[in-house]
Amino acid sequence: MPADWASLPDDELLNLRMCDLPLQIEHTLAERTTQLRRELAEAGLRAPLHFYLSDEWFTPDGATAIAIPFYMAHPRLARLEEAQMLEVEGGEIEWCMRILRHEAGHAIDNAFKLRLRRQRRAIFGLPSKPYPESYTPRPYSKSFVLHLDSWYAQSHPDEDFAETFAVWLTPNSEWRPRYSGWPAAKKLECMDALMRSVRNRAPRLSNPGEIDPLRRLRKTLRQHYRTKRRHYGLEYPNFYDRDLRRLFSDAPEFAGNITAAQFIGRYRRPVRRIVASWTGIYQYTIDQVLEDMISRSRELKLRLAVSEDQARQEFTVLLTVQTMNHLQSGGHRLFL
Repeated sequence: MPADWASLPDDELLNLRMCDLPLQIEHTLAERTTQLRRELAEAGLRAPLHFYLSDEWFTPDGATAIAIPFYMAHPRLARLEEAQMLEVEGGEIEWCMRILRHEAGHAIDNAFKLRLRRQRRAIFGLPSKPYPESYTPRPYSKSFVLHLDSWYAQSHPDEDFAETFAVWLTPNSEWRPRYSGWPAAKKLECMDALMRSVRNRAPRLSNPGEIDPLRRLRKTLRQHYRTKRRHYGLEYPNFYDRDLRRLFSDAPEFAGNITAAQFIGRYRRPVRRIVASWTGIYQYTIDQVLEDMISRSRELKLRLAVSEDQARQEFTVLLTVQTMNHLQSGGHRLFL
């Protein structure tokens, strides 16, 4: 490993093996794990958590360990993550804490073997239910809490449990008034009862077992991101002719206007961020929709046919609809 690895340009950095990265959980990242431990202690939960670095956020099955993605341990790698995936999942402190609380829900579930309890299974569903490759959420459902993006509680009973735990644990969340009248309130009350039943008790399990720790990942960063982009990309071609022709045209009278491809390229970054915030869809996935639209606009030789102000507003709605169509088609991937 070169001593100046953090100064390498992206193309050279991508050739490094993940196991060779000299990373530790320290500084800002250590402060965030310490904050999580403090929140659990204040809730009276004696959680034997173990944190380690891997390639993604996850909690191994049956473990009290939490894997944190490598890019969280160094600002240079966070910049590479953003360059490759267009955003840094957990990069902001509030976002990081939301994910840590979610993963702590899985770890607490394992530590006290709560999934064996009849009440937990009756309220949240069977943990043995197979994880789907993708899921189709119901955005307006009030049967689930809202914590992570993409209505993640709806993806699996275990994720429903972890999301509900995270809302319960979050300081000053005021979950009772916030979820008053929602069916999800019953889940939060169940969670409160479960946590009171284990408060200040020794856990039944302490298993710091690590799955895919960074030191054992021999793939290069380039291989890692190739796989990750494929996971969050689109698997089928999309054509948007009818929607695109509402704003753009190949008619001769618009020949002097900018091309649709130029227009979309100009607003690509801000509109991608807006739609991601509205839908919770990974920015990389949205960018693939945009790339499809740009390619199709070039094929059709489309040019702007309305004012730029109107086009900006309506294109944001158009992109949101197409992104939601992708989500509703069952193409929304699990990520934790």
